[in-house]
Amino acid sequence: MFRNALRSRRNRREIAERLESGGFPDLSETGIEIVVYFADTRVNLYQIRQWYAPLAELARTHPVAVITRSPGTSLTLLEEAPVPIAYCRKVTDVEAFVESHDIRIVLYVNQNMKNFQMFRYGRMWHVFINHGESDKMYMTTNQFKAYDFSLIAGQAAHDRLARKLWNFDLDRKTIQIGRPQADHFAGEVPYPADDRVTVLYAPTWEGDRPAASYGSIASHGVALAEAVLASPRHRLIYRPHPRSGVIDREYRAANRAIIEAIRLANQADETAHHVFDDGPSMGWQLAAADVAITDISAMVYDRLATGKPVIVTRPVAPEAEVDESGFLGDCEWLTADGAPSVLAAVDRVLTDAEAIARAAHWSTHHFGDTSPGAATARFHAAIETMIAEWEQHAALHAGDPRTHEHDPLDDEIDEEGMPSEVQDD
Repeated sequence: MFRNALRSRRNRREIAERLESGGFPDLSETGIEIVVYFADTRVNLYQIRQWYAPLAELARTHPVAVITRSPGTSLTLLEEAPVPIAYCRKVTDVEAFVESHDIRIVLYVNQNMKNFQMFRYGRMWHVFINHGESDKMYMTTNQFKAYDFSLIAGQAAHDRLARKLWNFDLDRKTIQIGRPQADHFAGEVPYPADDRVTVLYAPTWEGDRPAASYGSIASHGVALAEAVLASPRHRLIYRPHPRSGVIDREYRAANRAIIEAIRLANQADETAHHVFDDGPSMGWQLAAADVAITDISAMVYDRLATGKPVIVTRPVAPEAEVDESGFLGDCEWLTADGAPSVLAAVDRVLTDAEAIARAAHWSTHHFGDTSPGAATARFHAAIETMIAEWEQHAALHAGDPRTHEHDPLDDEIDEEGMPSEVQDD
């Protein structure tokens, strides 16, 4: 707590210096129409980072800004976000920003409790866009009802909400857009184009409780990697979760063994170009790999959004909770015993007509049309539909007096978190 207090004080001092020196953009004359409200600290920055590329493209047609509440978050976003940042530490700062712009749409990427402070503004649409697609409980929270609209991935999300939420007008309140982030899975591929089949192995960490023991590095990883590395027809991209091995020594040792095996394999054959990837960007790996192998995590669905084959590792821990009512009940499983024979599974998902059709079905069920640009087009169409409806209501209420929507909780103290390296769950 003491360190956090010092960090918060330091960040606020830097914020003050930047504000005084013009380090923040002047948005007074920009006429912001769409804002992303991100009240979180830096620990959850990954949630908005997933939206950078779609927001940058959206900003070509509509002025977009991000409202932040945390000093540390603001400093980070100021350096890396592709759209302007409006730092509004106090609720009164939010009020001042809202009063200076005719905001049509407010986008939310998470369910932070401070979202409620923004909800009270009625002359705009409040829209939940989330930060991923999965079959986790988070995807069916009753908080969906708080928003005017929710942009969801596809039919799977629609069905999930229909099962869980009572008296929720799905057809009116949700719009299916797919995963526009998948249209921007970019980055420089660190190997040449050749005839090798590229296998992405992207496991999660060991987890902090038995029910979330989804990590496969200690159970599957070494045998899986050795099999791929030994094949002259295949290439391995190994991207472990940044927290791999922080709790379990066996897991940490297996992670290091795979990294060392990759180094030795490249040393033995310089044309192999196997990759150990611990870089900050995530995208090209999912798009470039011919086959992806991942644990139960958001990575499953990010890969599914590309429309390409994915194999899921079956957890060895009996306590690990696996919901097989959806995709996981029909996916391509890789057991620990089957890990040494992983290349047979890789060949099957690439060539077997039934496996290909099954993957295509679930990709469409979760994300709709996954062809390049389709999700982006649906995202933009959803925005235009909501703006058109906003303009209709704005015309109807043009004569209404503008009320001051003051909140007495105008001086809350921020909580500062450490920057997190976590990229997915």
